[in-house]
Amino acid sequence: MSLASASLDHAGRPDGALNTDALRADARREARGLLALLSPGLLLVFAVIIVPIGWLFWLSLFDESGQFSAANYARFFEQASYIKTFVTTFKVAFVVTGACVLFGYPLAYMLSQLPRRAAGVCLIFVILPFWTSVLVRTYAWLVILQRKGLVNTWLMDIGVIGQPLPLANNFAGVVIGMTHIMLPFLVLPLYASMKTIDVDCLRAGMNLGASPAATFRQIFFPLSLPGLASGMVIVFVLCLGFFVTPALMGGGKVIMWAMRMEQTTSLYSNWGAGAALGVVLLAVTLALLGLFHWLLGARATGVWSER
Repeated sequence: MSLASASLDHAGRPDGALNTDALRADARREARGLLALLSPGLLLVFAVIIVPIGWLFWLSLFDESGQFSAANYARFFEQASYIKTFVTTFKVAFVVTGACVLFGYPLAYMLSQLPRRAAGVCLIFVILPFWTSVLVRTYAWLVILQRKGLVNTWLMDIGVIGQPLPLANNFAGVVIGMTHIMLPFLVLPLYASMKTIDVDCLRAGMNLGASPAATFRQIFFPLSLPGLASGMVIVFVLCLGFFVTPALMGGGKVIMWAMRMEQTTSLYSNWGAGAALGVVLLAVTLALLGLFHWLLGARATGVWSER
């Protein structure tokens, strides 16, 4: 028997084909096993997320008389108030996210440089606001920022200002209150990302002659971007659906889409229009998150290509 014929099976196929078929069968069995393990979670996601979103979209396709129509979506382009509240919603979300990055990044960096025990104690004060209701914290900010509140009274007593500053019942009050509530949602994932950065990478950069500022800019900051991106996404998405703080701190002057949805459904009993607002907000949010993901991926690719 020749060597060539010895490497063939009874069907005339080489032994390599048998190994390939066996590997594919093992891969299919593994995929079925993983699907079986994931099926409870997938069913839960389907029941809790997919079904309500589908029902929301279906409900938005019917007008007040129950007729199948796109009037709820046409109203968004016809009435200027819808566009105004839409712009206000995203404006508040962007400003609050930027403020959280401005205050949260130095705080997370400081925590990451502290010894483990000291950082643990400081993290307690970051998490401490979660123990208090959002409603209570919002009313506390109203007491602090109102015309005769603690901030204006103190600034007038020391002679910094001659009349109270408009810090509440306006856009500034909404941003201050929401920034205080959202700050931990950025600090915690950012701190976790910073703690995973290998200190030896920073030491290697300084040993090669980089200054502390250059080491931070070229090594530490790029490595912390995944945690920063995660925190920014969490803060931004939560801001889009915020209701309590804008309703109280805005004084009726700052109307966001969550407030508009509540008015449409509870005051006017127009569930179709309220559902359309939710669908449009969800679609625009997903589009922005996709754009953010693409920009972050492009930046990461550019950084690695430069290296």
